[in-house]
Amino acid sequence: MAVNAVREPVFTLAAGPVSVYPSVSRAMSRPVHYDFDAYFQAFYEEVVGKLSRALRVKEPALILHCEPAPGLEAAAASLIGRGDVVLNLVSGVYGKGFGFWAARYAKEVFEVEVPFNEAIDPQQVADALKRRPETAIVSVVHHDTPSGTLNPIAEIGEVVRRHGALLLVDAVSSFAGMDIHPGTCAADLFVTGPGKCLGGAPGITLMAVSPRAWAKMEKNPDAPRDSVLSLLDWKDAWSREKPFPFTPSVAEVNGLDGALDGYFDEGPENVWRRHAGAARACRAGIKAMGLALWPAREEIAAPTVTAVRVPDGLKDTDILAAARALYGTVFSKGRNETLGKLLRIGHMGPVAEPGYVMVALTALGGALRALGRPVDVGAGIEAAMAEIARADNRP
Repeated sequence: MAVNAVREPVFTLAAGPVSVYPSVSRAMSRPVHYDFDAYFQAFYEEVVGKLSRALRVKEPALILHCEPAPGLEAAAASLIGRGDVVLNLVSGVYGKGFGFWAARYAKEVFEVEVPFNEAIDPQQVADALKRRPETAIVSVVHHDTPSGTLNPIAEIGEVVRRHGALLLVDAVSSFAGMDIHPGTCAADLFVTGPGKCLGGAPGITLMAVSPRAWAKMEKNPDAPRDSVLSLLDWKDAWSREKPFPFTPSVAEVNGLDGALDGYFDEGPENVWRRHAGAARACRAGIKAMGLALWPAREEIAAPTVTAVRVPDGLKDTDILAAARALYGTVFSKGRNETLGKLLRIGHMGPVAEPGYVMVALTALGGALRALGRPVDVGAGIEAAMAEIARADNRP
């Protein structure tokens, strides 16, 4: 190691990628098999079946062999045609970003936008669709991670389905951390990944695609083929009878298998309860220390990330550096419009546990003290402990 190398963190409590579960590490150490071998083709089909069960869909799930950012771009390129009007719902950085991808392919993109500490009101969606009845596709981020906020995705999905448009949902940082599935929000294209709440490695994209969405893509003359952005190329790759368009990420598929097994072994409802309990305890501690949450209302705060306002007079980079140097603990800062305004504590996968909440509160409070900002760390710990002791947080 170089003399001036930055030391490895002790605790990574960021907004993802997360520290993987031990079962994922073990799975990724399995042999890397040849993708045309019958063993791997049967194994891949089995993993897709598990993924479909986790997503609670009847159709075979889709795996793209790239991380979810290009996966979302691929969704835009494949689903949106040059004649389409797209309504993009913007409540944060990633929602805003998807609009740029959509604009490359659509006839027109118009947006409903709210402040980045707020959530979309379903009535806003209904009103927008009434104004523009020709809207073919609606896109929305369920949990906009740089803000730590949730949109009411089930209610939005109901509005969109009544209108008849297709709904594209970015659930990258919410699926497996709460009760969100394609069916519960009427999503036609549901995009997520293993590197957040599933506690897996971040190198692949997981999707559920409705028959309506497949039909739309197949009729879209501009949908990419023979491309890394093509969903259609991978439509039938789940079957052991069909070849892969190009070499799949074998080690990542092994890791996904381990993550899904862990998810089912613990029980999805137990996983969601654990995430929600950690977030409630963390929010209680943050408030007891005299700090402010970023979301405008606690009911829209995500159970997977706690976003904390940077106290006046301090810099986010200084707080993060102090937490890392003094306590070996890594948090996330904001992004783009939220950069410099908030810090983010992740409750995803293995770190969605009470003990890590205590680490987070201690590291954050200690960093603030070191920077001359008095906070009552003890009050924060006591408040978090009281929340953890509540019956609905117990195993």
